Amino acid sequence: MPSIGPDEKRDSVDRKQESEVANSESKDTINLSSGDEALKVVGTQRTAEFSEEYNLKLRRKLDLLIPPLCALVYFSQFLDKTTLNYASIMGLPIVGQNYNLVSMAFYVGFLFWEFPTTYLAQKTRVAKYLGANIIVWGIVLALHAAAESFGAFFALRFLLGMCESCVAPILILIISMFYKKNEQARRISWFYVMNGLTQVCGGFIAYGISFYEGNVIATWKIVYIVFGGLAVLVGTAVLIWLPDSPVQAHFLTAEERIAALERVRDGQGGVANKQLKKDQFIEALTDVRTWLVVLTTLMTSIPNGGISNFSNIIIKNFGYTTKQTLILSTPSGAIASAMVLFCGWYSDRKNERMVPIVFALVPTIVGFAVLVGLSGTKQKGALLFGAYLIGTFGSALSTVYAYNASNTGGHTKKSTINALTLVSFSVGNIVGTEIFLPKDAPEFIPGKIAIMVLLTAQLAICYLLRWVNLNLNKKKRAQIEELKARNGWSDADVQRDRDRHAFADLTDKQNIYFVYTA
Repeated sequence: MPSIGPDEKRDSVDRKQESEVANSESKDTINLSSGDEALKVVGTQRTAEFSEEYNLKLRRKLDLLIPPLCALVYFSQFLDKTTLNYASIMGLPIVGQNYNLVSMAFYVGFLFWEFPTTYLAQKTRVAKYLGANIIVWGIVLALHAAAESFGAFFALRFLLGMCESCVAPILILIISMFYKKNEQARRISWFYVMNGLTQVCGGFIAYGISFYEGNVIATWKIVYIVFGGLAVLVGTAVLIWLPDSPVQAHFLTAEERIAALERVRDGQGGVANKQLKKDQFIEALTDVRTWLVVLTTLMTSIPNGGISNFSNIIIKNFGYTTKQTLILSTPSGAIASAMVLFCGWYSDRKNERMVPIVFALVPTIVGFAVLVGLSGTKQKGALLFGAYLIGTFGSALSTVYAYNASNTGGHTKKSTINALTLVSFSVGNIVGTEIFLPKDAPEFIPGKIAIMVLLTAQLAICYLLRWVNLNLNKKKRAQIEELKARNGWSDADVQRDRDRHAFADLTDKQNIYFVYTA
């Protein structure tokens, strides 16, 4: 067990370290007064060492609470977002182009509220803000059962998108606060896998509800009420149990909170900072990697906007009944889930982010090639096989989230890039809702070909982004060697300077010790 000195000793050590920082090579970049929340707990230098066994035990304790709660949130979000997909074949009164517009309304609300919600999340306690949003969207979802007109559905879907726009940025931040870089992709995959599992569970729930033959309430309305009620329960659980950061993680002891912060110190990504910093915002907008991430997210999200709202319609057009479609759509969720878990495991194991995206995209391209090549035929088995493959692309967005968590320093820059990623996500989904047009039914050939082209182009963007990161790492290594030679520093001196930078709330560009993940 580590020994922790009294508060007076810690204050004295921190004052001495602040003086050292003021005279170091880092004085132009490190400003302790605007540093990370973690500085209040652990200071600028390590004052405690924890054994590997202790850290593994702590990680298991984190794993028992944080990823399961994140998974519940994502399960509820994707279930609620795709409720329209189930309702579309269960008697929903919104059809034709109005259905496309109602599908789009969610992402319009998402886009409209993304930057305001990111600002509010940074200025408040993020987990509490998230929990409140979940409860509100659960109520909004249940209110869909009272809607009958296009206008009411459009307004409710718009509000639903506003409430759900905070989810991914907050979950990415929480994972980056508690986990090291080589642990983040797998933990993100553990909650993102809910997208696929939601298709399985949601399909079976909708299938069961479809057997209701009473006249009291339409089956599609029951789906909205059930899923809305579930969201309220999830939001309540988040309010009670999900921590805002390691500093405020009351399920950890005081010693464990220190250990949790020391675990992530070497990652140089920081934990949390309530200040909005203009220079970090500008850096986010001028970093070429930001726009490559935005572009790859856009190219992933256009297919998502189409598939998440039209997959059941596509399968039903193979010649199946409503009940058969609800059951036959579930294996695609299982395949998508398996791909998410594999990509998360591979990403952390090999310290890669872009290569797993390629793994996720290729089966989807093949699946759409099958659907286009066999369009108009009666080969149901082969068509179903193609329909099941097209869901693997979803892992790409999970890995983009992991990329952002591992490759961005500075709290304002993180929040800005996460917001831009989700803005791109919503724009892509808005476009995607119009990719399968009623005039192209029932085969939707133009939309399927467009998705194949987009995802093929995305492969090249992934390799470009990987090359940029590797090149930046090479330059940083050269800068560190130059710093050592100029100051006559040993490796121990470099490590001390690296520790000083860890919680100074510096961006990845400002921090010479920040290492990018390819």
